Amino acid sequence: MYLTRELAEQGVDVHVLTVDPPPTSMLRSHVPAGVEVHRVFPGFVVGGVAWLAKRKRASRKNVAESASSTHVAATSAPARLNWKGRLVESIQRFAAHVCFPDLRGEWRPFASRRLHQLLDELRPDVVVSSHEPATTLQLGALAKARGFRWLADLGDPVLSFYTPERWRAKSLGLERRTCKEADLVTVTTAGARAVLIDRHRLMGDRVRVLTQGYDARPTEARNPVDFDPQRLELLFTGSLYSFRNPEALLDGLLACDPSVRLNIATSRWPESLEQWLVRHPERLRLLGFLPHEEAVAAQRAADVLVNIANDDPIHLPGKIFEYLGARRPILHLGDDPSDAGAAIVAERKCGWRCQQHAPSIASALSSLAALKRQGRLDNEFNLQTDGLERYSWQGIGRQLHGFLADIGRGGPA
Repeated sequence: MYLTRELAEQGVDVHVLTVDPPPTSMLRSHVPAGVEVHRVFPGFVVGGVAWLAKRKRASRKNVAESASSTHVAATSAPARLNWKGRLVESIQRFAAHVCFPDLRGEWRPFASRRLHQLLDELRPDVVVSSHEPATTLQLGALAKARGFRWLADLGDPVLSFYTPERWRAKSLGLERRTCKEADLVTVTTAGARAVLIDRHRLMGDRVRVLTQGYDARPTEARNPVDFDPQRLELLFTGSLYSFRNPEALLDGLLACDPSVRLNIATSRWPESLEQWLVRHPERLRLLGFLPHEEAVAAQRAADVLVNIANDDPIHLPGKIFEYLGARRPILHLGDDPSDAGAAIVAERKCGWRCQQHAPSIASALSSLAALKRQGRLDNEFNLQTDGLERYSWQGIGRQLHGFLADIGRGGPA
């Protein structure tokens, strides 16, 4: 909701079409002034699961309140699903297999109906579709077919290295249609822009780079993590997908200075991480899911923030921009020299880039631990905000406002 907030503060009348219930806590409780949200039934599977989850939360509310604690503690392995949970999970997997691009695709018919109503009522100057999921691009194409200006905020190419084989042809077709019909396409990296221009023979001004960002405003959230000042506390926040492998980091952690501890805040982790936690509980803490504002507060309190590059260098994890805003040293792990995250860290001199190689990681972590013991950790890196404005949501919002104004005047398509 950051960009909608920034657009609204610049006088733009913003309407958001999204699912009900909202996919994130920010859409539940942080709707900015001047923004109207239109929530639509997400589909029978997602809606049914959400209804069951709501009933479960309500039945356990008193227990959760009595068990609440001041700080987040390390977790052991998460509780296993019972037979009902496994059944629901199986239904979700099946639905995700048949819906394009995944389970979120079942929202499309309900969203399409509401989109047509909103187009009739609002007559918007520009329709912005934010990918992912690819369903939003299908909706944007509907608006374009009715004569409305369309900005496709692609972020990453639709056809990517993680696209399932069964959807690769359809993903490429949707990506081609989007690049052909949208009045402007935005992506998060120069590498993604180059891929689309080459893949679809586009004119350069049809595709612009609009990075992800960080909120320059002070957070009001309290840091929920109890960091030990005698340790070098590492923090990783984000998802551990199959293409963002922590194995080299864990091996390097085990071989480095024993005062180093890794904290991972994520809603999903591989089973191998649970096994590692059982063997080495003093070196790793799994914090589970942290609400966004609490995660940002934890980032600003940690000693070093860990960023793991994706396998494909044109995909840049958005967390690195939050890390920049946290003004803490960054340890960026990645092997590809063309990786955009490594380039940002090197340009800013705000951390170290390290290959995904356990001995190299162990050496870097031991050196960072030594810097902390010597009281030199913060002085070793550029942790100032000078020049960061272009990566803030405030700066990106002004850039997006310019793109929208350009489309409204009839360019660049």
